[in-house]
Amino acid sequence: MKEIINTIHAPAPIGPYNQAIRAGNTLYISGQIALSPESGELVSGGIADEAKQVLENIRAILKEADYSLADVVKTSIFLTDMANFSIVNDVYAEYFTENAPARETVAVSALPKGVNVEISLIAWKD
Repeated sequence: MKEIINTIHAPAPIGPYNQAIRAGNTLYISGQIALSPESGELVSGGIADEAKQVLENIRAILKEADYSLADVVKTSIFLTDMANFSIVNDVYAEYFTENAPARETVAVSALPKGVNVEISLIAWKD
């Protein structure tokens, strides 16, 4: 059975998709960018602030679905500039402190709304 997950504590989708879908014990979270859920505006202050907002949005969606960062098994990070890899990696390490999930990081030419980073993920739990 497929269940749609949405929360007001993360930005509303900006297209024909949902924040997350739970299928059985697996949760698929759509790519999140650095939009403030309160204002709908992009956060400013640099790539570290963007990465933090993305991960806070992800944490809010996980919480809505009764999952946590510890349940994440795979992440995909999209960067518009690989020169930002180490900064995003340092922020990421603050959120995934033990038993980090599998991950890939890829460079892309552009992301929605001109952001520098987007992260999607898969979580699973019994």
